Amino acid sequence: MKIGIVDLDTSHPQNWIPLIRELGHEVVGLIDHGGVHPSGYAASFARDLEIPKVFASTDEMAGQVDAAIIHSCNWDVHLERARPFLEGGKAVFIDKPMVGNRKDLTALLEYEKAGACLTGGSSFLYCRESEDYLSQPLEERGTPHTVFAGCSVDEFNYGSHAYSLLLSILGPGIQRVRHLGGSVQRQLQLKWEGGRTGFLSIGSQESWLPAYATIVTEKAVAQFITDTSLLYRALLVKVLPYLAGEVEDPPMKLADIAEVELAALAARTSWLNGDVEVELDEIPFDEQGYNGAGFEKEYRAARYS
Repeated sequence: MKIGIVDLDTSHPQNWIPLIRELGHEVVGLIDHGGVHPSGYAASFARDLEIPKVFASTDEMAGQVDAAIIHSCNWDVHLERARPFLEGGKAVFIDKPMVGNRKDLTALLEYEKAGACLTGGSSFLYCRESEDYLSQPLEERGTPHTVFAGCSVDEFNYGSHAYSLLLSILGPGIQRVRHLGGSVQRQLQLKWEGGRTGFLSIGSQESWLPAYATIVTEKAVAQFITDTSLLYRALLVKVLPYLAGEVEDPPMKLADIAEVELAALAARTSWLNGDVEVELDEIPFDEQGYNGAGFEKEYRAARYS
């Protein structure tokens, strides 16, 4: 598979590219729109990682690759930058958060319904610790009914990891979200169909925290802290065969992955409206959602402070 990298904003491209090659695929080029890095960064990056081409546009790249991986930290541009590939019949992976509002998310789901090879999201959807836990015999571990999870840094860009961790354990089916308040971080309650419940603690604090989970079943309690060194490989091993057409079905349906963004949008609506409980299907299509351009500006300032 010939892969193109769209935007170099985060640390993900430099860490994913060696793994992509190790798993048998070729990175044939990149493009960077300059949202975070200065002019000349893309050429230097390509030289250092031995990538043969810096493309002038996504339209040009779409004609020369089998798949694109979009790493822009401004999630507001993800749909626009994915379109040339999706409409050209190419496979697309959109890094987390995929989008920041319901309108863009609906457009992505329409592409999936039309048959596009499209996936994305956080590596925590496939984290080793969740898979190891769920691989234990059901009669010994029991069925998870309540999970407490969390991480630090921010409420959406990094907070999406915590939502994804909950989803990796409890599966899809989130129905409603409520902000419970909080002191240092925000605390959230997520309700699944059938009564499953997740609690999240997310947002900035003084020190960085790894993602973690406490799982309660009718039989036992289990706890783990995720090993971040295993996350990227766990993701790529799952998604690359689908993007390459080696398997027909994605490791997770996009509609299930989208519950991460929908739950985060519901949480935002809750805390902006007196901590009311918000159904995922009640999120307005015209609501601004999370501000990707604003996050990009802050990310660039922090990167080059």
